[in-house]
Amino acid sequence: MAFIMFVLFLLASASLAKAQETRSNITLRSSLSPTSNYSSWLSPSGLYAFGFYPQGQGYAVGIFLAGILPRTVIWTVNRDHPPVSADATVLFTNDGRLILRSSQGQETSITSATGSTYSASMLDSGNFVLYDPKGSVLWQSFDYPTDTLLPTQRLLAGQEIISSISATNHSTGLFRLKMQHDGNLVQYPVNTPDTAPYAYYATSTGGWGDNFSLNFDVDGHLFLLNTTGYVITHVTSGRFPTNSANYIFRIDFDGLMRLYSYDLNQKGNWSVKWSSTDDKCNPKGLCGLNAFCVKNDQEANCLCLPGFDFVEPGNWAAGCERNFTVETCKTGDAGASYNFQAVDYTEWEDDSYSVVSSTDKDGCKQACSEDCNCEAALYNGGICRKQRLPLRYGRILTTDATSALIKVGIAKPINANQNKEEVTRMDILLLSLSLLAFGFVMMAISLVIICKNNMWTYQRICNKIEVSLAKDQAPRLFTYAALELVTDSFKEQIGRGSFGTVYKGVIGEKMVAVKRLDKLLAEGEREFQTEVEVIGRTHHRNLVRLLGYCMEGTNRLLVYEYMSNGSLASILFKSPERRPFWEERMEIARDIARGVLYLHEECETQIIHCDIKPQNILMDENRAKISDFGLAKLLNADQTRTFTGIRGTRGYVAPEWHRNQPVTVKADVYSFGIMLLEIICCRRNMELDFPEREAILEEWVCECFWNGEIGKLTGDEKVDEDELKAAIKVALWCISDDPMLRPSMKRVLLMLEGSAEIPMPPIPSSSICTV
Repeated sequence: MAFIMFVLFLLASASLAKAQETRSNITLRSSLSPTSNYSSWLSPSGLYAFGFYPQGQGYAVGIFLAGILPRTVIWTVNRDHPPVSADATVLFTNDGRLILRSSQGQETSITSATGSTYSASMLDSGNFVLYDPKGSVLWQSFDYPTDTLLPTQRLLAGQEIISSISATNHSTGLFRLKMQHDGNLVQYPVNTPDTAPYAYYATSTGGWGDNFSLNFDVDGHLFLLNTTGYVITHVTSGRFPTNSANYIFRIDFDGLMRLYSYDLNQKGNWSVKWSSTDDKCNPKGLCGLNAFCVKNDQEANCLCLPGFDFVEPGNWAAGCERNFTVETCKTGDAGASYNFQAVDYTEWEDDSYSVVSSTDKDGCKQACSEDCNCEAALYNGGICRKQRLPLRYGRILTTDATSALIKVGIAKPINANQNKEEVTRMDILLLSLSLLAFGFVMMAISLVIICKNNMWTYQRICNKIEVSLAKDQAPRLFTYAALELVTDSFKEQIGRGSFGTVYKGVIGEKMVAVKRLDKLLAEGEREFQTEVEVIGRTHHRNLVRLLGYCMEGTNRLLVYEYMSNGSLASILFKSPERRPFWEERMEIARDIARGVLYLHEECETQIIHCDIKPQNILMDENRAKISDFGLAKLLNADQTRTFTGIRGTRGYVAPEWHRNQPVTVKADVYSFGIMLLEIICCRRNMELDFPEREAILEEWVCECFWNGEIGKLTGDEKVDEDELKAAIKVALWCISDDPMLRPSMKRVLLMLEGSAEIPMPPIPSSSICTV
């Protein structure tokens, strides 16, 4: 008996020692680096690893299958952050924090663990775990899935997994799978409400109970379980072999759910054991806006609507845009510049604003042709549904008889009367040019005579003409000594920006603002050149005018018109007694929108400002004007997107800056949306002294809006509820996570002016808004 007890004691001790070894295989002060021999921490069997893996031109951190090639990534840390360089390190610090440190010393938390962390472990289940000194779990990766589930992992009520952008880019993609609180497991496109019109897969178990979970057994079986342990429904049919088989469940970048199996003994390839559907056109949003999905040999392919081209060839998700210029629409000749092309047997999201009943297809075309607001129509069975662009969620579906009728631009016919009028106008033009040329000849002769008779008088005239032209048409070149005199040796500082200091000056009787660039590095030089060349060619009542500049030696200065009331930030945030009333604030917002619209669509060279914020909006007595084009990114006429380093100010920077995605004018729309929220609420977008739920403005506004509590946002100020709601809706559209969902500045201005309908904005992701 004593011998048996001794054997049991030895076995128990061995098991305990093994468990302790497994739990303490990663200790405090451990570290990883991408290019060293210690680039990852392995699980005991060596199957899973936590650490660095190559992504793009750098490295990402996550969990991957170490023993299977090609590398299969299971979970990614901060998946929307750009890749890090080879100099980055993962540190398990002495105080129990797990951090990613860049080569510049910037630290990013990897986990949200709270408490006293003592050790970590990469388990053979694929779960990365942090423990406290007693061995209790403080944090585990299984609680924060990205796009993949592993056996024994669960997706709890309210949780979701989101697809990656591609097989090699594990940033947030286009599709999500959510375990809803109502018991339904549903797939949606990202950035859409959890409602039936947006779903493209569901277990149809909604209403069967609350707080179900999606469970994943080691034999590849996926099923829904209620809180009492009862199986509600089977997601996959049957069970699969467990001997040497490894399973993963993933929502793939194409929007389909798949169960994969890998035989560890045979070392072959991953095989698909189950898929949510064989129809690869089923996921909504695969093809982006104004595009539709067709199947070719069971593979999905995206095509643009007639009259449209891909925004980014090769990137279906970017959608399509018109390849013709939209004519100004006037009542009575709405269809004069357009005809219709039909795309038959299609299915689309129905976002109709008007419905015409009891008509045929020609009647539907006619009804849309006569309506300036109608850009397309969906016709089916005598019903004509008028649509505004963009159209989305399009696909060919032979079981659906819907025809999409697309309004496409055509060349205007030229009639005989028009030709006669043009000939007459040409004769008048030629006569005018002849007279003008004769006038110039006579003026030149007169100037020669004057020059011979009185050279000093001629010189004065020429100088005056030169100064007048400089004053009226282009920024004037100043000497440094002149600007030193203008500013009284730079005596009165009135502001400071990211690249320089602004001083008050006087030229004659006119007040000016002189911006002196402090940094003479390459970036500062580029800013100076940009401002001189670009602002000198921009003229709009809502843009601060550049009057002159200095490029003398190492001195770089800009001379602007003086704005008497300072910045928008000063009147919104610093001086409650100067704070404008609601109507005044909305006019300020419209002024800013007009200025941004000019930069985007109306000036000679399209400009992305890149730093729209209250500090860069200056106020005179009558209107708001946009200043500081130092961060502007110019686009050539044939270039609508640009890759560039992150520019702008934290809190106003659009998400695509951080995702290594092309940046468009929609980045300015995002910044404008954040600033519009500040204008509405008269507070900064981040106030750390506020209660936690109110600290980040967009999160608080979103919560109040969707909970019907918008009155909280303006405090004691009396604001018409409909006007307040409309302004908030515009702002929420502007700060949509997906740039394609953000309206153009032209549309924003129309909505702010009350000239365009404002639909309900999409519900942001749960990380931004708690509804």
